[in-house]
Amino acid sequence: MSKGKLKVGVLVSGSGSNLQALIDACAAPDHPAEIVLVLSNRPGVRALDRAKAASIPSVVFDHKNYADRAGFDADMQQALDEAGVEFICLAGFMRLLTTAFVEHWSGRMINIHPSLLPSFKGLNVQQRAIDAGARFAGCTVHFVTPEMDVGPIIQQAVVPIHDDDTGDTLAARILVQEHNIYPACLRWVAEGRVRIEGERVFLDGATVPDAALLNPSLEKSD
Repeated sequence: MSKGKLKVGVLVSGSGSNLQALIDACAAPDHPAEIVLVLSNRPGVRALDRAKAASIPSVVFDHKNYADRAGFDADMQQALDEAGVEFICLAGFMRLLTTAFVEHWSGRMINIHPSLLPSFKGLNVQQRAIDAGARFAGCTVHFVTPEMDVGPIIQQAVVPIHDDDTGDTLAARILVQEHNIYPACLRWVAEGRVRIEGERVFLDGATVPDAALLNPSLEKSD
């Protein structure tokens, strides 16, 4: 392992497409972070195959074998400590974490959510955005706090909703943007460019676009 890089643990529950995006980004020689452990709460998921293919150590703690969340989180914490993990990325991790675990990693754990938080927290968010008549959807990378899908926001990507969208088609377009912004946010954190002030995140060297997005937009008449 390269000396001086931020040692990252990634928590997964499923296919691990965002894990793969992080693996690919961290493979660059100049990337300031390295994934040292992948931890899953479900055995046999594809994310574990992705970790194996990248020669990243992985461990499974099947949540069904635990009587409570505290015991599950304690075993995770021990594994993270033994691997020397300094920072956590949640990548499709479908378990609620205890307040004690989250507070231990306060300011050192981020998540990606497939909506423009604080709108549409929870599950099935793409279809819910369509059903609500929203014109835009997207994804959000944020620091994790004890309340679900709440925490200081690092970056968001906006995706327009099409009239013929289904939850699946919208989710597929959002996923493309997830794979773009999650590795970028991890890099910024590892470079020390991110700071939290209250509920807001500030990024050294960031620029904010001036242009507004409109959906729908009317064609200009002759």
